[in-house]
Amino acid sequence: MTARRPAELVSRYRRGDFFLATGERTLLATGVRTTLTDPDATALADLVRDRLRDTRTAGPDVAVGVLPFAEAPDTPGHLVVPVEFAEAGSVHPQAASWARRHVTTPVTIRPVPEPEQHLRTVASGITALTARHLRKVVLARALDVEFAEPVSPEAVLHNLVVDNVGGYTFAAALPNGATLLGASPELLLSRHGRTVRSYPHAGSAPRSPDPDVDERNATALLASRKDHREHAVLTEAVVETLRPYCRRLSAPARPALVATPTMWHLGTTVSGELTDPAVTALHLAAALHPTPAVCGTPTSSARRLVAELETFDRGYYAGAVGWVDAQGDGEWAVSIRCAEVTEHSLRLYAGGGIMPESDPRTELEETSAKFATLLRAMGLPQR
Repeated sequence: MTARRPAELVSRYRRGDFFLATGERTLLATGVRTTLTDPDATALADLVRDRLRDTRTAGPDVAVGVLPFAEAPDTPGHLVVPVEFAEAGSVHPQAASWARRHVTTPVTIRPVPEPEQHLRTVASGITALTARHLRKVVLARALDVEFAEPVSPEAVLHNLVVDNVGGYTFAAALPNGATLLGASPELLLSRHGRTVRSYPHAGSAPRSPDPDVDERNATALLASRKDHREHAVLTEAVVETLRPYCRRLSAPARPALVATPTMWHLGTTVSGELTDPAVTALHLAAALHPTPAVCGTPTSSARRLVAELETFDRGYYAGAVGWVDAQGDGEWAVSIRCAEVTEHSLRLYAGGGIMPESDPRTELEETSAKFATLLRAMGLPQR
């Protein structure tokens, strides 16, 4: 492991590298010594643990990469042991004063599906909740952004770091040659020694440049019965999943208000003490994923409904991105507020939690607000 200054790691990032900036650290992994893939996340966690503990193999004792939304042979969990792994302290708050980088102007922006179709999709989801005995389902839509010139993931990542002083700003190479790029507010799971932490988010409201409107939105979110019910479904699932792994586990009775540059959220810190140190951060992430924050509950029924109603394959959107080392420590963020970047295009993703009392128009507006994280990084207005 090489120690460097945080700003240097941001400037050194190139397409194909792995990058993660959190509130505590900045990570950059370059090159590929070993690739580890498996459509089964738990099997992948076993494979990674064995590879990192094998003292006969060379390279850093860390693996970095992504888990997909759903297990499938064509979108497996994908981790690499890099050639070089560098770590520094937090890049924040100094990054907030950096100049933004120019991103080339797109030639087309196309919603997938069209907004009116997403309204109908959400309405169908609301109806299906009762018919299929679901408590919640998460439905997403996408924006396809096309460019005449090559688009720079380096510039978009730089601007995401500037904009997002909290959360998890990331870039990870995908098996198909694309890059998953984003700034997620949500920690799926971290493990350091025996300390385990998750920071689930559910319940959202848009930010506003008008301070009065912004405060009203935050106040309304804190008072929203629908959003508190949605958040409770998520927190209960996280606690129940982690409980068998922990000798001690705690969560506050009520969520806190969490601010990002584009959204207000309800968040709860779940923390515990691991019983068995052989259980790695990746094993715990595999057990948790996908949470009701990105899928719904019950998980299997919600996942089937997502596949029926959405008009695109999520791939690695609503998956997880992070790292794990030979000691089992690691950190995995939920891969939301993100885009899949190719040479001349970006596909942006945004979703919302659908409950029985959801309003389709409000849900559509929420996805528009969530797109703003990536649109801002490209110098584009909200859509």
